[in-house]
Amino acid sequence: MAASDSVLLALIASALAIFGQDGKPGGVPFVATSDGAVHAMLKLADVKRSDVVFDLGSGDGRIPIAAAKDFGARGVGIEIDPRLVRRASENARKAGVEGLVRFEEKDLFEADIRSATVVTLFLREDFNLRLRPKLLKELKPGARIISNTFDMYDWKPDKQLVVDDPTSELFNRKLYLWVVPKK
Repeated sequence: MAASDSVLLALIASALAIFGQDGKPGGVPFVATSDGAVHAMLKLADVKRSDVVFDLGSGDGRIPIAAAKDFGARGVGIEIDPRLVRRASENARKAGVEGLVRFEEKDLFEADIRSATVVTLFLREDFNLRLRPKLLKELKPGARIISNTFDMYDWKPDKQLVVDDPTSELFNRKLYLWVVPKK
């Protein structure tokens, strides 16, 4: 990454840390995951028809919808912004997968994720760190966690992937995979 890219990324991350998608300080704004990153995330997680894919901070629903449409998996989107929940539900209807996906208007820290076999994230590192205890407590061993762009500090990923997508912006390029260990 060039020095100018690093500076730009730091500025964007600082701005994102100030206001969330709901306009309240400290939240995570909605930044869409690129189509290339969506498919790379689901492939990295080795999503199968038997999986239940939870997207925490699901925005417009593109990850659960792709999991259902392209892999036959069930999908659950957890999103705090009611406008995005409505948009995601409409997007699922248009994609013909409303029977395989659902979207819940909920704080991701309060969501019940115990049925997830795959969890996808596109949050900031501080949110990932705050989520880590919940992920490790509620997910079964073997569940896969995929994060777009942001890692989990000292929890080393099992795999990393750089998305080779020239249309992707600075975000949507680096993906991290963790597998929940045996307790």
